[in-house]
Amino acid sequence: MANFTLTAKTLFGLEQVLANELTGIGATNIEILNRAVQYTGDQAILYKSNLLLRTALRILKPIATFDVHSEEQLYRLVREIDWSKFLTLRQTFAINGTAKSDRFTHSKYVALKTKDAIVDQFRDRYGSRPSIDTNDPDLWIDVHISDRTCTISLNSSGHTLAKRGYGISRTLAPINEALAAGIILMTGWDRKMALTDPMCGSGTFAIEAVLIAGNIPPGRFRHYNFEKWNDFDRKLWKDVRLEAKAKIVDVEAKIYAKDIEASNLEIAKANAERAKVDQYITFEKKDFLQSAAQEENGLLIMNPPYGERLEQEEIVDFYREIGTRMKHFYEGYEAWIISSNMQALKQVGLRTSKKTLLFNGPLECKLHKYEMYKGSRKGEG
Repeated sequence: MANFTLTAKTLFGLEQVLANELTGIGATNIEILNRAVQYTGDQAILYKSNLLLRTALRILKPIATFDVHSEEQLYRLVREIDWSKFLTLRQTFAINGTAKSDRFTHSKYVALKTKDAIVDQFRDRYGSRPSIDTNDPDLWIDVHISDRTCTISLNSSGHTLAKRGYGISRTLAPINEALAAGIILMTGWDRKMALTDPMCGSGTFAIEAVLIAGNIPPGRFRHYNFEKWNDFDRKLWKDVRLEAKAKIVDVEAKIYAKDIEASNLEIAKANAERAKVDQYITFEKKDFLQSAAQEENGLLIMNPPYGERLEQEEIVDFYREIGTRMKHFYEGYEAWIISSNMQALKQVGLRTSKKTLLFNGPLECKLHKYEMYKGSRKGEG
């Protein structure tokens, strides 16, 4: 099988994690970009990228790159691509446009000019044109302009890979599935140590932890846009899935999902059932500020409220109590807390051993790592 260039989109701060994942599936020539990783692979790697990567959002296959200086030039160069290689009159298509350029300031207009070029090419050749379907098209085209460089790619994933297919029920502030998986992978978790999310909300951390611990493909329940491509290899896709299924292992780690709200736990349980991992998770209605460690050592991962629905004074006190609880009742544990409320994070009152900038949706967040050593440690409290 021939090799070609691919680009995996990801969230800010997860680029290195994604690069490590790509190495694991056999990708080569890996290059870290901003919110993306470029690499080389064949058709099997393209399929594996979609099925197996936990921190990728979309897998793009570039088909053309050129310099562009005007809207007219963009139209002309897009029209020069032979779109009959990728699309028939009976198929539908959609275009996602992004632009970071002083010449191209409206992403939607970039998408519109691209659409016009494709439609006009078909009209000239066949007297007819394929239709647009923005929800579930047969071909999803990505147009990205950075300064003067335009890259036209085919989006092999379709909808974001963060949508695994299990997260139908949501709490008020859910965490993105790819971000949750990325944070777990960043911790260096050995997949055997107990992992607890004491403010589990929709249950995303716990569910992603099971998928990681069991080597379960995150995308096993969903479909991908490449399945509609003209060159789709049904047998190869079946082989890739069978190979991935054969690598699934028993989950050894104890995984706990806890929340003070019974309604959140019901949502988390429903999501875990849809993901077919509920048997590996222990759910418990519990106030973290009244809790204590259940294991000799373990990993705490939490996405506490950022304060959108609480007064600043209340949220600051809440974070201070989180730090006190961790220090006195979770000795021997390692804790990772993500929050967009930087002032509140400072009130945790424990020494951080690592700080990472991440984004949860549009919110700029910090991920802080804390190590609760047994006995006192200078600088804490």
